[in-house]
Amino acid sequence: MTPLQQLLAGALALYAAWRVVRMLFSKSPVDNIPGPDSESYLTGNMNQFKQDRWGFQEQHVRTYGRLFKFHGLFNAPWLYTYDPRAMHSIYVKDQDVYEENDVILASFHTALGPGLLATVEKQHRRQRKILNPVFSAKHLRDVTPIFNDIINRLQVAISSRVKTGTQEIDVLGWMGRTALELIGQGGLGHSFDPLTHDVADEFAESVKAYFPVMHQLEVIRLVLPRVYQLGPAALRRKLLELIPFGPVQRMIKISDALHTTSLEIYHEKKAALEKGDEAMKQQVGEGKDIMSVLLRENMVASEEDRLTDEEVVAQVSTLVLAAMDTTSNALARIFSLLSEHPDVQEKLREELVQARDDGTGKLRDLNYDEVMELPYLDAVCRESLRRYPPVTHLMREVTKDAMLPLSEPITGRDGQPLHSIPVTKGMRIFTDVIASNCNKELWGEDADEWKPERWLKPLPRALEDAHIPGVYSHLMTFIGGARACIGFKFSQLEMKVVLASLLPAFKFEPTGKPIYWNAAGVAYPSASKGSRKPELPLNVTLLL
Repeated sequence: MTPLQQLLAGALALYAAWRVVRMLFSKSPVDNIPGPDSESYLTGNMNQFKQDRWGFQEQHVRTYGRLFKFHGLFNAPWLYTYDPRAMHSIYVKDQDVYEENDVILASFHTALGPGLLATVEKQHRRQRKILNPVFSAKHLRDVTPIFNDIINRLQVAISSRVKTGTQEIDVLGWMGRTALELIGQGGLGHSFDPLTHDVADEFAESVKAYFPVMHQLEVIRLVLPRVYQLGPAALRRKLLELIPFGPVQRMIKISDALHTTSLEIYHEKKAALEKGDEAMKQQVGEGKDIMSVLLRENMVASEEDRLTDEEVVAQVSTLVLAAMDTTSNALARIFSLLSEHPDVQEKLREELVQARDDGTGKLRDLNYDEVMELPYLDAVCRESLRRYPPVTHLMREVTKDAMLPLSEPITGRDGQPLHSIPVTKGMRIFTDVIASNCNKELWGEDADEWKPERWLKPLPRALEDAHIPGVYSHLMTFIGGARACIGFKFSQLEMKVVLASLLPAFKFEPTGKPIYWNAAGVAYPSASKGSRKPELPLNVTLLL
């Protein structure tokens, strides 16, 4: 180690020791909240949470209910909840009190720049104000033909691999490539993958590697907020380059690749925009993509609302990163479920074939309104996003002391009812998306079952009265409030166009191999519990 590296390691060790001592001798206002005992003064309950997140969620939600305490790093008291009123306070009513954690913000800012995932308060609101119009129904109608063209190429690519009979296909791999191309052309006006043949793309590989590598940096990320305060960007980068840890150096390369391509796309789009409408029509996406629309909106925005060049460039990687993993894994989950429920798959296929019939027996592409209004397709998508949300947990940090209200009182360790919970600055609160989406008190006793038909009849009155703060169908899948997923309608369109195109053409069946869904930042499938390789092998048969 160099002297500077030794200094950094020593500083990290001192910080960890200070946090442990602080937790040992301090009292917390949530000591009366029930929850599991801490397993370690250093890691609290986090090892159990990370090693078996599904088991942790199921066991403790069943044992403690809508809100409980558990212990985070350095034994810090954290809260875990899916109480509707508490979530409404966190994400809507008192959202300024419950902000993104500074570690997450610093991680996104360091790797991606000041994009939507890395900003808060006034800057975040200003960015959303500019970005909101580009996700309107009008613009989604414009990109639907682009989506149809991409999925038609995907259909040709898969057909060429199964034309001789049923073949095992990695559906997740194809959904990842497709999601990247959909956000590439529809979002950035840039093509990353022709789909009809394999090509190497450093940007695509960097996007795919981002979350797995970031997952390896959980300890290092704790000091990022402090590093971010140390002088100019050049100094901060030099400090990170000195850290002798492979994943740190890999993340630097990922960040460089994302920034380089983002900058190229930005300059390409800006140059075409300055040349006029005719030049935009020659671009991928014909100027209808989100980035082209964003640049036009930004040009006419008022001085106080206009985004800087740095902010616009940061949106490129941010949009791709936010859209690719979530959409591809959500689609993989739907295809997996349809393979396990052939009756649902066939019923959905019949609806799609009927809707796409052009009157001569041939299948046509559906426009935006047609694909969004198909009832059973909508039911399958909603139920899949309800029961199996790609992002299963959310975290917020308390910015100032407050009282967190509850829908109904819980019983404290002292046996007394608690109608609200005192929270203090710096405390972290986890909200459980799955537990909220599958709350039997609201959805009924069959809440844990995957039943698309539930969306074809009125939803339970208790659910409507609970006022879940999500922006989508009484679900927390796309969150709610000022940090709700800005592209959730874009994602829905992607999923529906993919299903509408592929299901009439192919039948999907299980291979017999066990499929395990890994609990990560975005849940992903692998062919065994011990494997970390993302894949979803399914048997695919050509029907057309």
